[in-house]
Amino acid sequence: MKKKKTGFNTKLIHLGELEDSMGSVTVPIFQTSTFSFKNAQHGADCFSGKDNGYIYTRLGNPTINALEETIAELENGFGGIATSSGMGAVNSIYLALLEQGAHLVSTASVYGPSRNVIEKHYNRYGVEATYVDTANPDNVIKSIKPNTKMILVETPSNPTMQITNIRLIAEIAHEHKIPLVVDNTFSSPYLQNPLDLGADVVFHSVTKFINGHADVVGGIIVAKEEKLYKQIRDIMVNFGCNMDPHQAYLVHRGVKTLSIRIEKAQKNAAKIAHWLEEHPLVEWVKYPGLKSHPQHELAKKQMRGFGTMISFELKDGLDAGKVLMDNVELATLAVSLGGVETLIQHPASMTHSGLSKEKKLKAGITDGLVRLSIGIEDVEDLIDDLSQALNKIN
Repeated sequence: MKKKKTGFNTKLIHLGELEDSMGSVTVPIFQTSTFSFKNAQHGADCFSGKDNGYIYTRLGNPTINALEETIAELENGFGGIATSSGMGAVNSIYLALLEQGAHLVSTASVYGPSRNVIEKHYNRYGVEATYVDTANPDNVIKSIKPNTKMILVETPSNPTMQITNIRLIAEIAHEHKIPLVVDNTFSSPYLQNPLDLGADVVFHSVTKFINGHADVVGGIIVAKEEKLYKQIRDIMVNFGCNMDPHQAYLVHRGVKTLSIRIEKAQKNAAKIAHWLEEHPLVEWVKYPGLKSHPQHELAKKQMRGFGTMISFELKDGLDAGKVLMDNVELATLAVSLGGVETLIQHPASMTHSGLSKEKKLKAGITDGLVRLSIGIEDVEDLIDDLSQALNKIN
């Protein structure tokens, strides 16, 4: 797409367009491992960087690059780095920014595997981490050490739906010359742009909202500045975390409907959150769009919408949660989120099961906590389904 100011939906449809000899309307799939050179000099120029031609798909591929450019533009960053999975993105960032003996400050209720990989693997190389409620900036300030090399924030957090003030944490991070990384998976670029608020790196599991159809696993990183972009991309390339061209094609196809999917799903989510808040079997509901949410006003300022994710606590705890999940008929009992279908899951026994009981409670993950990813079904049908399943608890 020619560089000119356009609306978000226009960008979704037209960013990443490629010109090819056949005149393809959609981005073609360059399903090839390697690319031929015109002659020996061309090959030498490609390897030296004098020519930006393609060499090998792990290093770069037109289909993948089209997606990278699209998300980088949507996040207002320097460049995008597509990876084979969300955890491929996480580990590319960790390997680029952390070092032996480094310290990380992170949101306590961050995506479970993002925490588990630090505590089970990176700790073998002396990497340590402090997990805190980053919604309270004082917790971040108190946790910074001389060897802190990175601050990682997930907002809204998974699955407690806490909102962290990105602009304020960025100021704290930069005062200490520490890069701020934001997991923007729960919001997508449609609802939130962390780089505009001061973050240095933003990443997504594109498996979720960006692709939106529960049929692709992938990740993407966007760096604000060229130096960080090159640093992280070098790690991704050398550790072989690259996305496959067909993956990239599917994600690029999915991103075109990002806004209309989220708009429909978050309207559903708002109605369901209000309904749950009035239900006698529900202790509390965490949804940024509710006035009862502790960071509701911050969410209004920082985000362009409240999203489609809801967490709530059942009064009767774990047993009630099992009954609920065993009796839903329309909602699907499955992990992941951000698809067109409504998903329900139990974090304590599923996504965050790797944490000890003490760590779960410290992160706000109780036995009765249920997480909903609201889809685009008719909201009346979703409420009827939740109602009949909740009635089984009694």
